[in-house]
Amino acid sequence: MVDVTAPSRTASLSVTGRQVADYVWRPSLPGTVSPRPFLHPVRTLTGTEVTESMPDDHRHHLGVSVAVADVAGANFWGGRTFVSGRGSMHLPNHGTQRHEGWADRTASTLTQDLSWAGPGGDELLRERRHIAALPIDSGAWALDFSFRLSNVVQAPLALASPAANGRPGAGYGGFFWRARRGSGRIQVLGPGLTGAQALHGRHTPWMAISGNHGAPWTLIFIHSGPDTDPWFVRTGDYAGVGSSLAWDRPLVLAPGAEVGRRIITVVADGRLRSDQVAGLVGAVTADTPGSRPATPAAAATRSGRPARRPAGHTRAMR
Repeated sequence: MVDVTAPSRTASLSVTGRQVADYVWRPSLPGTVSPRPFLHPVRTLTGTEVTESMPDDHRHHLGVSVAVADVAGANFWGGRTFVSGRGSMHLPNHGTQRHEGWADRTASTLTQDLSWAGPGGDELLRERRHIAALPIDSGAWALDFSFRLSNVVQAPLALASPAANGRPGAGYGGFFWRARRGSGRIQVLGPGLTGAQALHGRHTPWMAISGNHGAPWTLIFIHSGPDTDPWFVRTGDYAGVGSSLAWDRPLVLAPGAEVGRRIITVVADGRLRSDQVAGLVGAVTADTPGSRPATPAAAATRSGRPARRPAGHTRAMR
């Protein structure tokens, strides 16, 4: 049971002495939002906030977090649960991500151990999460976010999205960023692609969104490492981007198996052009150990050829 009266505990992340993000590592939240650690607010270097937490339209959207709609029937996303043949329903099935300890904690890096517990308190997954704030230049910095989930039960464990359970297009679940919509339209860019419809469900090395909340901003999401997922993109009723672990079918972890992902997000002031975005992607991937090379994204941008759509579900990593 989550104590919603206990004060939240927060750590700050800084880049070259400037505070750019707050990480609520032990939140005080109602159970219906699937309590979990999250980043909010995240800011550009000039102080523009680029995350939103617990908005009226989706109270379970918590800035930047890792959230999965269905883990063996437990809801770690928050809000309603999609049930095949019945639609989205309020169910007493919300899980909780519990802080277990710090492996590292500095002004610019956090490495945290977490336990994912189902509604009855039973542990389903263990997680090692690493978050780092990295300098780029005077107009941008990068949030390096990685996580590794391990199945701790003595049976296969299925991670699923509403789409995998029968709701078309709703493949969300994994890394998720709820952005501030602000005024004006949200611009969406990818390698040789523009618009949310072109990127939604697409498997590309990176994608970017730009908006305006008091001042213009751009977020560039970059897959890093050998395993990547299709993007979940919303810009209509709200602005949000996720990397989907189980886009159209469950991701099944055998007992003791693991799945890990790493997303590097460039947080920039201004509404950047496509060539500026591609340049930042190239700089980040070239300078980050273990990143995907910059050349595929740059080549796709120059040629105008869209990257492929996902051929199937993401495999588990041991």
